[in-house]
Amino acid sequence: MRLTVIGASGSYPGPDSPASCYLLESDFEGRNYRMLIDMGSGALGVLHQYIDPTTVEAVVLSHLHADHCLDLTGFYVLRRYHPNGHCPKIPVWGPEDTDRRMAKAYDLDEDPGMNEEFDFIVYPDAPFTVGPFTITARRVAHPVTAYGLRIEADGKVLAYSGDTGTCDALVETARDADFFLCEASFLEGADNPPDLHLTGAEAGTMASQAGAKRLVITHVPPWHDCAVMLEESHLTWDGPVELAVPGKTYDI
Repeated sequence: MRLTVIGASGSYPGPDSPASCYLLESDFEGRNYRMLIDMGSGALGVLHQYIDPTTVEAVVLSHLHADHCLDLTGFYVLRRYHPNGHCPKIPVWGPEDTDRRMAKAYDLDEDPGMNEEFDFIVYPDAPFTVGPFTITARRVAHPVTAYGLRIEADGKVLAYSGDTGTCDALVETARDADFFLCEASFLEGADNPPDLHLTGAEAGTMASQAGAKRLVITHVPPWHDCAVMLEESHLTWDGPVELAVPGKTYDI
């Protein structure tokens, strides 16, 4: 698997990064299969710097907050009105009601909404297959329905937290993962609301409890210093750790 960070800013696009979006690629049936993990505000434009967006074959959305899904509306426009013709329909996995919510976000009638461009599929309880990837979606602790994603291919495991507070489901999602892409949005010692986001130290705790092999911190809001978040993770994690940076590519 190859992961490219398209956007890593938390809560809204920052001065140096779009909101959450990650490009995951792997060989599949003789071609390079491309899937997007989340598609937050500002991500679609930057995606053009790395690939032709029409070559994306699937999208998985952790939840329906704007900083994780809103650029799917622009992706709808691109795929519907591209000068080379209407692009083939691709699957979009997400929480229940994703199809209606995305239609309303672009002020479309629900019928057909975006259903001619995207095949919207609600996350099942069991693992499912997307091209070369086997994905397990687990509900995590967030004010809206949100999922952590465990993605397996080529004998390797990528775990993605989405947005979450500390919870057992996140630990299981990242259990023995080769690569743990984990949000950290709050600072230690602040009056942080429960079951919303992690601190850097809590991200480290989740990685330690899961036995993950590598931790990459993401989703730091523009009002926080990323270096502080990284430093806090060292309070509870002694393994390899770094910050997700737009344009950085990881081979997993």
